[in-house]
Amino acid sequence: MRTFGRRRVVEPTRISFRDLAAESLGGVTQRPARSALTAIGTVLGVGTFVAVLGITATASSQIDNRFTSLMATEVLVEDVSRAKTGSPDPAFPLDATARAERVNGVQHAGVYWSVSLGGGESVKSAPVDGADTGRIPVIASAPGALEAAVPSVSEGRVFDDWHDRTSRKVAVIGSSVAARFGITTLETRPAVFLGDQAFTVIGIIDDVQREPDMLLSVIIPHRTALALWGSPRGNPKMLVSTDLGAARQVAAELPLALDPAHPDHFTAVPPPDPRTLRTGVSSDLSDLFLLLAVICLVIGTVGIANTTLVSVMERVGEIGLRRALGARARHIMGQFLCESSLLGVFGGLIGSALGVLAVVGVALHQDWTPVIHPATVLAAPGVGLATGLLAGLYPAWRASRVQPVEALRR
Repeated sequence: MRTFGRRRVVEPTRISFRDLAAESLGGVTQRPARSALTAIGTVLGVGTFVAVLGITATASSQIDNRFTSLMATEVLVEDVSRAKTGSPDPAFPLDATARAERVNGVQHAGVYWSVSLGGGESVKSAPVDGADTGRIPVIASAPGALEAAVPSVSEGRVFDDWHDRTSRKVAVIGSSVAARFGITTLETRPAVFLGDQAFTVIGIIDDVQREPDMLLSVIIPHRTALALWGSPRGNPKMLVSTDLGAARQVAAELPLALDPAHPDHFTAVPPPDPRTLRTGVSSDLSDLFLLLAVICLVIGTVGIANTTLVSVMERVGEIGLRRALGARARHIMGQFLCESSLLGVFGGLIGSALGVLAVVGVALHQDWTPVIHPATVLAAPGVGLATGLLAGLYPAWRASRVQPVEALRR
């Protein structure tokens, strides 16, 4: 108390940051159960934030590898001669596979097209009493196209150059087609009927890395299809698999290799630029999962605010006593903000550790390489601090509005 002339002026109370931190720490440690429940919201929010961003970065890394190893080695050649010349005959020569495979960098290549049986004929498992499954597509394929699709054979084998060259009536079917026909084994030499033509099933495939339509089709040698039904009615295509890094060069050379006189009759579609494609996909994934992480943080913030507000209601008597002893409203508000910030930082540290463990666990389970950006881990305590500070604003304001007289009456 200072004296100015004959007047006595009471100095306003002050509190140092050290005292404020000590009071806040005491308030947190005196109620460990309540503090733990309050921090759980931040732990879950920040942990989910770190885990989601880490898993996104890890998954994006795997997407990079997939694009590099698969999409960057595929070229599709389309026959566009009919639109240019009006001729019904396909532009692909009979030795198209040999011409394509002579191009440096080509591993496998072959022509394929959808067969139109015509005359209302359908695909059956028996010539007369078999179930009508006419909607099953039939694909005429050169052996190279089938190899380029990288099939996984569960029963038997795929046809080869000898089957194709001698126009054998053999077929390879997808596992779903085999299930519809009731074919479970090849020991009985099952057959499917394309119209009135019987084809012996020599292989069942259950997966392909390219051209997934083959899994839902009956695949036959393309020379056999030419001998039975003539030239393809639709536009045939050529599927080409290349060495890694050679796809764009192969796409530029293939039209000239197939027909030096009319390279414009073919359109070779190279793989998309893997950098642009994976950047777009990774960006979409990051945006989606970042939104999910923010939602988790919002839920955690609401939980902290609710728990802190309940704590304020329980400590009305303590707040009133402090106000009666000279604590100002901003001191009370600062104490509660400091308490919620401490809990936010603590929850951020624990949540960050749990998030990193979750990323490593998922990566180990999937045989991936975990990828976690250091900025994500370093920012986690700051995110927890901001979450706790934001969550404590309203409860701290409510605490600062408590009147000493009304509080002490309770």
